[in-house]
Amino acid sequence: METITRRDFVRTSVAAGATATAIAGANPISQGAERQSQLAKNKIIAVSCSPRQGKTTATSLKVCLQAAEQVDQTIQTELIELAGLKINGNLAAGIPLEPGEKDDFPALIPRLTDPNVRGIIVGTPVYFSNMSSLCKAFLDRCIAMYKNDLALSNKVAGALAVGGSRNGGQEATLQSVQASLFCQEMIVVGNGRPGARFGATVWSGAKGGVTQDEYGMKTARNLGRRVAEMILRLK
Repeated sequence: METITRRDFVRTSVAAGATATAIAGANPISQGAERQSQLAKNKIIAVSCSPRQGKTTATSLKVCLQAAEQVDQTIQTELIELAGLKINGNLAAGIPLEPGEKDDFPALIPRLTDPNVRGIIVGTPVYFSNMSSLCKAFLDRCIAMYKNDLALSNKVAGALAVGGSRNGGQEATLQSVQASLFCQEMIVVGNGRPGARFGATVWSGAKGGVTQDEYGMKTARNLGRRVAEMILRLK
């Protein structure tokens, strides 16, 4: 099997992403908030990197987005769930797909790099005090935007982590995700006051479900608010 260079792959990925809008429209990769008009000027996208669709990570991100929408009427939001998508992290290293293997990442490129998208919140479950393998693959594949003149530069970014215990590695996971976002020249913010920390830290084991984690939901709401407020300040 012929091996392509990382530079060759990234060039191909960017070109594919530029023509992927039609694919994105046909691909059921958005859950929650309906896709907003292309005229939106202050849009925030939350990316759920859980392999389980519609579960605790997605639910927590919806809380983030709802809080963001309450900051200003110009804020519009969208939730993208990666569950069920084929995102091969090896492609970031220039290792080609196997014959017939599907790749859903190029369809995400135009949605994330849209100038109307001013903020991106990355949410992931915590596995062994770090992000999910799906989240790592997604962030690695974002090298396409890194090589394309840092296409995510100056977008506001935040991170959310959902752990199986109250202190289950959420903050370590947040820092790991944020390290990748910093490399993209994104403006990374935490969850803001009161009690500003790295980001949203949620406990999935709360009795009655994740939304009953009062502390975690507060950090999620604060993160959404903080991302929206920073977008407006920068504008």
